[in-house]
Amino acid sequence: MTQQPFERAVKVLNDAIATRVFPGAVVEIGRKSGAIGTIARGSLTYAEGAPPVTDATIYDLASLTKVLATAALMVPQLDSARMRLDDRVRRWIDSWSGEEREAVTIQDLLEHCSGLPGHRHYFQSRRGRASFEQAICEEPLEYLPRTKAIYSDPGFMLLGFAIENAAGAPLDHLFDLWRNHELGPQIELRFLVHRSAEREGGRPPSEWLERTAPTEAGALGEDTRGVVHDENAAVLGGVAGHAGLFGTAAAVGACARWWLNSPARPRFAQRSATPGSSRALGWDTMLPTSSCGTKLSPHAIGHTGFTGTSLWIDPAQDLYVALLSNRVHPTREGEGIQQARRALHDAVVADLSK
Repeated sequence: MTQQPFERAVKVLNDAIATRVFPGAVVEIGRKSGAIGTIARGSLTYAEGAPPVTDATIYDLASLTKVLATAALMVPQLDSARMRLDDRVRRWIDSWSGEEREAVTIQDLLEHCSGLPGHRHYFQSRRGRASFEQAICEEPLEYLPRTKAIYSDPGFMLLGFAIENAAGAPLDHLFDLWRNHELGPQIELRFLVHRSAEREGGRPPSEWLERTAPTEAGALGEDTRGVVHDENAAVLGGVAGHAGLFGTAAAVGACARWWLNSPARPRFAQRSATPGSSRALGWDTMLPTSSCGTKLSPHAIGHTGFTGTSLWIDPAQDLYVALLSNRVHPTREGEGIQQARRALHDAVVADLSK
């Protein structure tokens, strides 16, 4: 299912499926003007007779949420001057207090240099947004802000709360409004809200569930579909600043084109001044060790998701590559996704250079 051959990229996916990196995957390759190739390989699971992956398959996008939703929602906040990058976090989060936190800004959260830790299992003892916010705001900072960068899920959870406070609406509602206005209501990209202590909602429609790739098998071996894989996001009702989006490769491609064409992209792509950091505003930037391989330009920006997703955008080559897979099925302990990502991007560039 390709608009042009992409033989090398197809081989990378086939090899990854054969070595059980993931049971299946969809890749969309495109430029500012639109998609130029879609590759779907494998099945939804490793089970014999499992449904094949198609370009309509929906995946848990995991941390792609950070750039496709949270960073994107920052753009209108900054354009309207409702929020500013140099706003102190305390302006938008009342419980963010203490001398060591005083100088931390919204930009620090976006650049992962706030001092907050990389990850915490809040889901084990906390329920609901207020409890999560309190836990994050009580978290001892692991380093002085802006002295280094540690990729931080709590930082993006807090950023999501700040955006909600500034805009006066839940993150999923804000994202739906943004998507409908910027991408179009037909784009299949959304938070899958489910019932929680604070939220009333519904599981996704059955038509979505039938097309959704399962993530990690549950305790009894059952497939898990339509509930976000990230446990912290799940306890927050499926909506968080760090995880929660589901969508198709075409929907991720639509976001990539929006970023390629957006006047905000250069600002969001500027590498942080934090020592040793490759981070930009939400995005990561190209390094020789990046998941994008070796053939994208130094101007490329990208992000990965724990479930087996990634998006890299290279304005210098007018190119994006969206990879969606469920590499956490049936277990998160699988290996090889980083090598597969790197090989895929190198293969795409090689295919386009023929």
